Amino acid sequence: MPELPDLTVYLEHLERRTRGAELIAIRLASPFVLRTVTPTVAEVCGRLVRGWRRIAKQLVLELDGDLYVVIHLMISGRLKWDRVGVAIPKRLGLAALDFSTGTLIFTEASKKRRASIKLVSGADALANLDPGGLDVLDASLAEFAARLKSANHTLKRSLTDQHVFAGIGNAYSDEILLRAKLSPFKQPGAMSDAEIATLYDACQSVLHEWTERLRAEAGEGFPAKVTAFHDEMAVHGKYKQPCPVCGAPVQRIVYAENESNYCARCQTAGRLLADRSLSRLLKANWPKRLEDLE
Repeated sequence: MPELPDLTVYLEHLERRTRGAELIAIRLASPFVLRTVTPTVAEVCGRLVRGWRRIAKQLVLELDGDLYVVIHLMISGRLKWDRVGVAIPKRLGLAALDFSTGTLIFTEASKKRRASIKLVSGADALANLDPGGLDVLDASLAEFAARLKSANHTLKRSLTDQHVFAGIGNAYSDEILLRAKLSPFKQPGAMSDAEIATLYDACQSVLHEWTERLRAEAGEGFPAKVTAFHDEMAVHGKYKQPCPVCGAPVQRIVYAENESNYCARCQTAGRLLADRSLSRLLKANWPKRLEDLE
């Protein structure tokens, strides 16, 4: 799923290409992608673009007349910039937004069709789509600490819950927690002030570094390689590969459709965290420490 660094770079390119342009048309290839009834597509078309913004993991196109187009990419949604009026891809295409300067193609690789477009009228209605998460990059350490302590979650869940923090997902939370050398299962209430400060600094540094990296990779071209898995990542998607900090094999916990990747040596003092399903299956045979895997 595209997260804060990916979405930031998307926004910068969309702003550059469409600010002041006219939204000519919205073409829908899938009837399920549009999740609202009012305002209508006809009502939002023919208006000038005032800008773009982000609400949590949603991209918001702001139009004249206090109208908005809200795009949620979910896990597999992606965007592509092309010439005006280009055809929507048949297999993956969901929609196309035709501007006077070019066309934004909206695709989704998953068959589950979770990605969406919502058309919104008025600032109050737009605010209702905000889950309320704190934007870490705009927050002070005190604000970050207060929000973290208010959540009755593990660190991994706190970082990825859009009601707690905005824009961070599965991939960058793994990278942040390794940078902070904290267990994904640690409870915020059990953290010292020093640990919270370390986590805050890790959020800032990881998100800034990856935004700059993705910005440099895209260059002047529209971002084409938007993925949760990058070769340069330290632990996310690196199961069994050596941790770049200590060399121990990266571990993972799989749950639902997500997974948490971590280094047992750097983050949990060598203790292996039990995958819920496997630990129930293996019971006493579940390995407890790195040494048990050797």
